[in-house]
Amino acid sequence: QVQLVESGGGLVQAGGSLRLSCAASGRTGSFYVMGWFRQAPGKEREFVLGIRWRAGTTYYADSVKGRFTISRDNAKSTAYLQMNSLTPETTAVYFCAASEDWSDSGSFYRTLGAYNYWGQGTQVTFSS
Repeated sequence: QVQLVESGGGLVQAGGSLRLSCAASGRTGSFYVMGWFRQAPGKEREFVLGIRWRAGTTYYADSVKGRFTISRDNAKSTAYLQMNSLTPETTAVYFCAASEDWSDSGSFYRTLGAYNYWGQGTQVTFSS
């Protein structure tokens, strides 16, 4: 089992920045990719970014390229989501997820079904 706990959510303003963290515990050596997803009010959960835990290869949704980055600290079993140039569309619950399934396709890890474990989510709210 892998447990994931997100933190760092809160209120953000136009053009601001925020960093979310996802701390993993349990069988942290078992997953290949950690991803970040978000779910805005009334919308489906969508992929934001992912990172291969060992290689560090990253995958981005087009909507966040150039503004959001993902990184990880293997020693702390923690992934980070750095969000810059925030907009009202940022408002959502942000979830981290871990995948124990191997694929050489980055597209695979953009899908919800690729992930075996999910955190409880952290709320990010844009405030004008």
